[in-house]
Amino acid sequence: MSANLQPRSVNFKFGEYISQAIDLMKKDLGTIILSFLCFMIMSIIPFCGILAAGNFYRICYKIDKGIPTGAGEIFNFDDFVPYFIFQLYIFAGIFLIFIPFGFLAIFADNDNIVSGFVGGLGVIYFISVYFVLIYLLLQSFYIPALITFKQIKDLKSAWNISKIMTKGNLLSILFFSIVVAFLGELGIILCGIGLFITLPFINVAHYFAFKDGLAQIEHDELREIGQKF
Repeated sequence: MSANLQPRSVNFKFGEYISQAIDLMKKDLGTIILSFLCFMIMSIIPFCGILAAGNFYRICYKIDKGIPTGAGEIFNFDDFVPYFIFQLYIFAGIFLIFIPFGFLAIFADNDNIVSGFVGGLGVIYFISVYFVLIYLLLQSFYIPALITFKQIKDLKSAWNISKIMTKGNLLSILFFSIVVAFLGELGIILCGIGLFITLPFINVAHYFAFKDGLAQIEHDELREIGQKF
């Protein structure tokens, strides 16, 4: 019997995800690098970037579980529709956010006082939007995992579950994302070649964050019955 989901705030294990990512890359570095290269190629195709990331997480899962896999699985389009809709929401949100900038440009003129006032409003608006975007992105942290591993196609349901899972963990997730991104960019120091080792690390670390988060909200009825008896 498959496990049911019982959404709740998860215990975000910052350090464990990083160490587990390093161990998995040691386990099958070749497949991970080839998969990431395919990931980059797939991302060039419009609206396929997040889909490629989801397929990369699946490959990480198979390597983690010792299941045969290959880089070609990046080009799997089974979950294209939910990821496509997810990206449409993102693009629509960005479009709506930038509409006020157009109005600010209209009201601006050559008058230094008016231009300065409009410019000040623009800066305040930009800063406000920046923090709101960060907040929303952090709340949607688990949506890719819910689509990829739990086949939750309804984005509203995935959003609501992700909000519950990230409750109380937004700062931890933010710091995790910053640290992982920093470690991923260290390849630049290694003359560029290291990018093909460190950049995949970002996604591998996210895989373990997703894996642990989903494990914490699963409710296995068979396990519960076994505990009672």
